[in-house]
This record gives sequence, structure tokens and C-alpha cells, in this order.
Amino acid sequence: MWHKMKNQSTTKTIDEYIAGFPRETQKVLKAVRTLIGKSAPGATETISYAIPTFDLNGRHLVHFAGFAKHIGFYPTPGGIAAFKKELGPYKTAKGSVQFPLDQPMPTDLIRRIVEFRVGEITR
Repeated sequence: MWHKMKNQSTTKTIDEYIAGFPRETQKVLKAVRTLIGKSAPGATETISYAIPTFDLNGRHLVHFAGFAKHIGFYPTPGGIAAFKKELGPYKTAKGSVQFPLDQPMPTDLIRRIVEFRVGEITR
């Protein structure tokens, strides 16, 4: 279930979105945001589908979101399929993966998925 934030549907910035979470979750969301930004130079930040989104060349690169027990990461179906084996330990769907908050974030894997998505968009 989504974390309930005051006026979440009117959140206009990633900073506002992150501020609506408990402090520990905020730390993880900020780290994921920084990691995505460093892995995708030139990408721009926005809110799309009411969650933090990075766009590149006018296309959605990846989205991420906070939940009570996990961070949702949305690298499109192509990003999930390309890393299917490595994502095996995590709950996945066609275009998403859940990274539990009670485990370290797989930063190297997230970085590589973002870089893969950059390649998909820029080729």
C-alpha cells in the first residue's frame, strides 16, 4: 500500500514526495534518487503517475516510489527482462521490482539497470 501523504496527488516535486515518508524511508529514497541521477547524467526529475520519475530525451527512464515495507523501482518491462536472473530474489512484475526496506538496497544492480535504460533510450 502507498504511504499516505497529505495531498499526495498534488505533489509537484520529488523533495515534497520524499518529505512525506518516515525519516528512515526518506534516507533510502534520497539515496536511490542520487544513485539514479549519477547513473543517468542529463536525465531530468519530475513527478509522473504521482511518483518520482527520471526522464531522458523526452521519455520516462525509470520511476521509484516509497511504500511501508519496500521501495518500488520501475525500469519498464525491458529493464526487468534484461536483469531477470539478478532480480530473482525480489518480488517483480512486468515492469517493476520491490526492494525490501529491511535489506540493503542493491545499489550496483540499480545502477546497472538505470545505465541499461539510458542505453535503450539513447540508441
